[in-house]
Amino acid sequence: MSDLLVSGGRVLRPSGTVERADVLLDQDAGSITAVDEPGAVAGADELDAAGGLVIPGLVNAHTHVAMTLFRGAADDKPLDAWLQEDIWPVEAELRAEDVAAGTRLGVAEMVRSGTTAFGDMYFFMDEVAAVAAETGVRARLGHGCISVGRPETEAVADFEEGLDFAREYDGHADGRVRTMFTPHSLTTVDEAHFETFLPRAREADLPVHFHANETTDEVDPILEERGQRPLAWADDLGLLAEDSFVAHGVHVDETEIDRLAERGTAVVHCPASNMKLASGMAPVQELLDAGVTVGLGTDGAASNNDLDMFDEVRDAAMLGKLAADDASAVDAHTAVRLATEGSAAALGVDSGRLEAGANADLAVLDLDAPHLTPQHDLVSHLAYAASGSDVRHTVCDGQVLMRDRELTTIDLDAARQAAEQQARALFERAAD
Repeated sequence: MSDLLVSGGRVLRPSGTVERADVLLDQDAGSITAVDEPGAVAGADELDAAGGLVIPGLVNAHTHVAMTLFRGAADDKPLDAWLQEDIWPVEAELRAEDVAAGTRLGVAEMVRSGTTAFGDMYFFMDEVAAVAAETGVRARLGHGCISVGRPETEAVADFEEGLDFAREYDGHADGRVRTMFTPHSLTTVDEAHFETFLPRAREADLPVHFHANETTDEVDPILEERGQRPLAWADDLGLLAEDSFVAHGVHVDETEIDRLAERGTAVVHCPASNMKLASGMAPVQELLDAGVTVGLGTDGAASNNDLDMFDEVRDAAMLGKLAADDASAVDAHTAVRLATEGSAAALGVDSGRLEAGANADLAVLDLDAPHLTPQHDLVSHLAYAASGSDVRHTVCDGQVLMRDRELTTIDLDAARQAAEQQARALFERAAD
């Protein structure tokens, strides 16, 4: 057995307490062996956490990683105009090599900011799976399926591709890559395609992930056409279940919150994207109080514009207070848990906590920066002051992906250069 000892630091426990401890990782099994008093355990290899804080690897539960290529290219518009005028026309020109380059850059950005797992719905997902495999991260992946505005043959082919990808790649990269069925949203997929393909996804035991209630423009048409709330319709279709999770959930009412809780369906909150697109404020504290599992995601870099989950934790805490009109809502510990245990639960991965038996996914933060001084409360610092640039080491599945700020599985300069070249070529094609 190959062991890695993360030693000399303080450790964030699942309870939210911080204490001095060492963390022993089984690199062969990819799991945590022990979290114990300093000096109580030993490993063949050692990762220095002296002066630092060891935290669970952050989990970005909803993103479109390859959209790093769109960063800064389409800003300051509401969702529908942004999609129709700026995003979809360029996405129509996407090629496999674009997605590979954008994903590699995005994974580099996430690893450098302490994220070890992500959930992704996009296109050319075999390329995303390949990048996840080569870079050592954990991922839950699905091909985004859309039927509205497409000829029937193209729509059916798209859904078949989604199911084929999910069946073929589940368990890829020694189990670090899991898959899901990802119909894009309740307004971009026709009822007939839900009825045809959802049972097949359930038969294949695939989790289901879709966008829901992101804007009022997604809620009102369903109310007008069907006379019921979107998530009531989703429930009628069989979309809501314990292994399902929705992105955004901004405009949910009490009946929908109760329905999510009853079905065990998680919600992934994307505060930065929701603010930037003026989509609204999700009732995160209400969801939590009702017993809904809530995770955290960046959404794509086109609407964020970064993949730093520390920014998202801070935004979730701040926006949660505004939405609840209560300064005590979405407190520091809660906000951190959204990005760790909550997101891990949404994705269905055993990460997000530092205790024996959990996945060996963690990050070590340096604590010597001015913005982390003085150290009255390190959990407060995680929620309100820390940033991705404070991360010293990142470990996933027991393997060191970044040591002393140096990536071990990605050539950062090459990734940046490739992404720059592919982005320029992509936008030039779209402009022709």
